[in-house]
Amino acid sequence: MPVYTYKGTNKAGTNVSGEMSATSKSEAQNQLRRQQITPKKMSEKGKEFNMPQFGGSVNAKELAIFTRQFSVMIDAGLPLVQCLEILAGQQENKLFQKVLAATRASVEGGATLSAAMRQHPKVFDSLYVNMVEAGETGGILDTILQRLSTYIEKNVKLKRAVQSASIYPIGVMTIAGGVVTLLLWKVVPIFATLFAGLGVDLPLPTKIVIGLSNFIGSIFGLLIVVGAIGIGIAIKVWYGTPQGRFVIDSIILKLPVMGILMRKIAVARFTRTLGTLIASGVPILEGLDITARTAGNAVVERALQQVRKSLEEGKSLTEPLKESEVFPGMVTQMISVGEQTGAMDAMLQKIADFYEEEVDAAVKDLLTALEPIMIVFLGVVVGGVVISMYMPLFSLIGKLSGK
Repeated sequence: MPVYTYKGTNKAGTNVSGEMSATSKSEAQNQLRRQQITPKKMSEKGKEFNMPQFGGSVNAKELAIFTRQFSVMIDAGLPLVQCLEILAGQQENKLFQKVLAATRASVEGGATLSAAMRQHPKVFDSLYVNMVEAGETGGILDTILQRLSTYIEKNVKLKRAVQSASIYPIGVMTIAGGVVTLLLWKVVPIFATLFAGLGVDLPLPTKIVIGLSNFIGSIFGLLIVVGAIGIGIAIKVWYGTPQGRFVIDSIILKLPVMGILMRKIAVARFTRTLGTLIASGVPILEGLDITARTAGNAVVERALQQVRKSLEEGKSLTEPLKESEVFPGMVTQMISVGEQTGAMDAMLQKIADFYEEEVDAAVKDLLTALEPIMIVFLGVVVGGVVISMYMPLFSLIGKLSGK
C-alpha cells in the first residue's frame, strides 16, 4: 500500500505533518479530514518531485458558469457522465477541461460525483464538494448546484467590493509616490545646480525639498528603499503563519473606516456560506468547520471554531456568537430568532442579503469620499514640490524687476 507524506493544519490552526498509508491520494485526504486536518501539501513517498503544471487556474467566474450550466443539464434529465463530457468539451480553460475530463472518467469508473471532485481540491474546494455530496444524498443535485452557482456569484461580488475599496487609494498613493520620487531624483537636482550657480537665497520649503532630493540620491535613500522592500516581504512571510495572520487581521478589523467595511464583508460571507450549507443539508457542525476555513479572516475563523466547539458541548449557536464579540448584536439576535423558529438557513440568507447591500453602499460612500481627498493629496504633494522649486525664481525675478 502506498505511503503518503503530508503537511497541513489541524483544528486549532497549528501546522502538522506526518505519513500515512492509503490506497490512493483521495483516500489519504479523506482520512486527514476525518482527523480534522486540512492538508496543504501531500505526495506519495518516493515520488515527492513533481514537474510543475502550467496552464493557469480556474477562477470563480468560470466555476460559477460551469455550475449554472451543470444544474440546468441535470434538471433537464441528462445523464451525469454526458453532462460532464459536454461541459468539458465547451471549456476554453485547458486546466478546467482536464479536471472535468478526469472527473468524468472517475464517475464512469463507479465513483460518486463528490468523490470524483474531491480529487481536485484546487478547483473544487471542501464547501463545493460537501454541498455536492449533500445533493447526491438527498436526490436534489440540480437544486444544490443552483444554490452553489448563486453562492459563488455573490462571493465574487464581495471580492470585487474589497478590490474596489482598496485599488483606488493604493493606485493613487503609488502614482503619487512614483511622481514625487522621479521629481526628487531627476528634476530637483537640475534646479539645485541652477540655484547654486546663481547664488540665490533659498526659502525654507526649497531647502527641505533639495535636502530630500540629496537624501534620495544618496546611498541612504537606496538603503531605505531596500529596507522597505525587505519589511514588506517579511510582513508577507509573517502573514503566512497562523499567529501573524491573526495579528494582522485583528489590526485590519480595528481600522477606522476599512475595518468596519471588512467586518461587514466577513459577516456577509459567514452568513451566506453557513446558510447555503445548512439549506443544502450539510450538518451544522461540518458547516461551521467549512465556513471557518473559508472565512477569509483569521479572527472570524477562530471565533467560528470556538462557536463550533461550544456547539459540540451542547450550547446554543447564539451564546458563543455573542461571547466572541466579533459579530454585531443584530446578527446574533436574528440568528437567535432563526434558531428558535427552525428557520436558520432562511434567516442567515436574509442577514447575508442585508450585509451585502450594506457593503455595496459602504464601498460607494468610501469611493465618493476618497476621490476628492486623493485628488487634493496628489495636488498638494506634487504641486508642493513644483512650487518650492519655483519660489527662488520668483524671488530672483522680483529683485531684477526692482532694479
